[in-house]
Formats: sequence, C-alpha cells, structure tokens
Amino acid sequence: MLETIVQAINGVIWSPALVFLCLGSAIFFSVYLKFPQFRFFKHGIKATLNRKDSDAGISPFQSFCTSVGAKVGMGNIAGVATAIFFGGPGAVFWMWLSAILGAAAAFAESSLAQAYKILHSETGEYVGGPFYFIEKGLKIKWLAVAFALATVLGPGITMCGLHTNSVASVMDNAFGTPWLVSGAVFTFFLGVVVCGGIKRIGKVSEPMSIAMCIIYIIMTIVVAILRFQELPGVFAMIFKGAFGLDAAFAGIMGSTISWGIKRGVYSNEAGQGSGAIMCAPTETSHPAAQGVVQILSVFMDTLVICSASAIIILCSGFYNVQGTDGNLIVNQAGTVDYGILYVQEGLNLVLPGTLSGKILAVATILFVFTGMMGYYYQAESATNYLFKGKKWAVIAIRVIFLSSIFSGVLMENESLWAMGDIGVGIMAWINIIAILLMCKQVKAIMKDFEEQDRLGVEPCFDPADFSIEDSSGAWTKYAEKKKDQINGKK
Repeated sequence: MLETIVQAINGVIWSPALVFLCLGSAIFFSVYLKFPQFRFFKHGIKATLNRKDSDAGISPFQSFCTSVGAKVGMGNIAGVATAIFFGGPGAVFWMWLSAILGAAAAFAESSLAQAYKILHSETGEYVGGPFYFIEKGLKIKWLAVAFALATVLGPGITMCGLHTNSVASVMDNAFGTPWLVSGAVFTFFLGVVVCGGIKRIGKVSEPMSIAMCIIYIIMTIVVAILRFQELPGVFAMIFKGAFGLDAAFAGIMGSTISWGIKRGVYSNEAGQGSGAIMCAPTETSHPAAQGVVQILSVFMDTLVICSASAIIILCSGFYNVQGTDGNLIVNQAGTVDYGILYVQEGLNLVLPGTLSGKILAVATILFVFTGMMGYYYQAESATNYLFKGKKWAVIAIRVIFLSSIFSGVLMENESLWAMGDIGVGIMAWINIIAILLMCKQVKAIMKDFEEQDRLGVEPCFDPADFSIEDSSGAWTKYAEKKKDQINGKK
C-alpha cells in the first residue's frame, strides 16, 4: 500500500512537465548568460584552487570538495545503473546533456545564494540558500518556507535511506557483512562528523572527496584498457540509443530521455537548490566567483564520475534493460537487482578475483559518507531557517536524519529510489521557478563580475548595487574593497 502511494506521488511530481522544466531552464540560462559554463571554465579552475577560508566560512576549495562530495554519491553509481535499466544506454547521453546545460543553472542558483547569504548572529558563520533569496529577493515568504520544508523532507529524510541501502548491499556482497551491522556502524561515524557543523564537514570532505574520485577513476581506466575493444561499441550504443536509432531500444525513447534527465538532476543537482545551500558558507569576494566553482563541481560529478560508472557497466556487459511492458530488452545480469551491484559484478567480471569488488565497496562508503554529510548540512540549514536557529530544532533534525540513514537497511530498493525522487522533485520545482524569476539579477551579478575582471582587479561584491539589504554585514569588507579598487582605477 505504502509503495503504491509513494510511486503515485512520484509519478505526479516527476511528470514530463518537470523533465521539460529542468532541461528548458538549463537551455535558457545557457543561452541567456551566453554559456558561462564554457566562458568561465578557466576562472572556475582558478577559483576552485583558492584555499583561503575564514572564521565565518570555508574556502572555495573546501566548498568544491564538499559540493562534489555531496553530489558524488549513489546517483553516480547506482543512479547510472538505474538509468540504464529503465532507459537503456542512451540515457547516459541525456545525463551528459543535463550536466553540460545544467551547469549554467548551477551558476545562477549559486550566485544568488551567495548574494543573499547572511552572517549568522549566533554562530558567526555564513548561511544561505534558496530559502533566503526567495524570501528576500522574490519577497515570497511562503514559497521560501515551502522550499525549506522540501529540503528537510528530501535530503533530511527521504533521500537518506537509499544510500545506506546501497552501502549495506555492496558490503554484504564484498565482505558478507550483515546489513544491520553496516547500517549501525555507518550511522554512528556519520553522526560524529555531522554534529561538528560545516567546519568539520568541510575538513573531512576535502581528503575524502579527493581519495574517492581518484580510486574510482583509476578503476575505470583499468577497465577501459582491458576492454578497449568494447569502447567504440559502447559509445555507439549511447549515441544511437539517445535518439532511438538503435532498433533494440527504439521502443523506450521516452524513458531514455526521462530517466537520463531525472538521474542527471539527481546526480549533479544542478537547479535543484542543494548546491546553492552547500556553496553559501564559502568565503569569497564575489557571488559569481563561487558560481564558477559550482560549474566545475557539476562537470566533475556527471561528465567524469557518472561516465566512469557507465563505462564500467557497459564495457563489462553486466546489465539489464527493461522495456515499457515490463519485460527485459537486454538480460545480461540475470536476476541481479539493478543498482550498484551492476557496477560491482561488472568489475569482478573484468578484473581477476574479487579484489575489485572490495575496492569498490570502500569507494562506495567514501562516496556515500561525503554525500550524506552534504545532505545533513542542507537539512540543518533549512531547519535553522524555519526555526530561527533554535538548538532544540537542530538536535531534532540530527535525530531524524540519523534515524532516516539507518532506516535504509530496513526498506526495499525500489521504494527508496521513489522516495528520494520525491524529495529531489519538490526542491527542483520550487528552485527552478525561483531562479527563472530572478534571471535578470543573475545576469546583473555576472556582468558586475566580468566588468571588474576586465579592469584587472579582484571582483568584489557590494549588495547595495543590486538593492540587496545586507543587515548582517556578510559583505561589508568586500563592499568597501570594491569601492577602494574602483576609485583607484579612476
């Protein structure tokens, strides 16, 4: 009964309208902002390497690692496998496209989150996100509250269990570890980190994000070398399947596009609003400087890590594809449930022995751990917004979040994916509409960044230039620096 209700709600939220909205907004911002994902690529690399932080915020590099850590999770492994199961190999192309175009939307939402961030009076740290720019920029308080509630519901509750489920599954398959044991140990160590706030999350995410990406990329390179003869056929399947040119997958064209974009949004989170929350505590001189960092995090997430998963799955040939009638179009994995086991068993087929599966299990723990740290920060930020930083509310969300994490070992995989999609979908609906309504301000912020960059000075931000009230003093020092630099150039 519960599963039927969850699937029905998911079907309404993730109707073709949301798929169109996600892709349409990505195209709009790419064209409207003249493709910032390409024009600012070099700026993004330079800004990302900045390790300067402060007592009030984290460095851009820590922000990048935290953002990548939050993005790179089961959406990049199990999510890719799920997209291939329901949409065929062509779904991978639509994941790529959603990332390339969606990076412009990530730039927009992150720039707005930075512009409207505040300096929290109690903690002395920066906080921000869509709930702040919706309330202060659009002046629609009820919509800001709705987004905050969706954030608590999504990252704080419904999206958590899915990832623990994947950890327990891969640990059971690699080491024979009981699910309850994996769930309990994982939840305990995650609790130790998240209780330390964004500072601790940033410090832990930095080395873990780097380690997990390196491990996964090395495994993919090894697979690609050992199965290099399969690569041309793999890419042919992806491109033909994306446009219904492959006879085997022509009948699921709609599912190919829908699942590719859905899993792409779930993975890279561009336009969803979560990236905007994660980048808000960064110490940076200009909102657009953080926006270009988010562009890189989207590219790393989907074009690198998701592609790695697709190469492992498709080169190994260990996967199934389901048709719209429920029957299997491709049956290469037998009765193995779609998800992370496709990747794990695929590695075992390509690489001798079971060592590769064990390495993937370790990488999976790193992926999920960093992802869950990001989820928690989003949920706590929303809670602080809703309850004005009340300590009892923060304690409550920690208990709820960690309980939701552990619940993943007690529920079915399909229900968990549907519940996660509901959380992502609600956030995406609200956030995308909000940033579209504020597109002129995004463009003005971007132009301000470009004009100062052309003058050869460090781009600095003055909220007053954009009629943004900065009562907390989050931008005071940079506003003063901007005036000094501009006056010095005259």
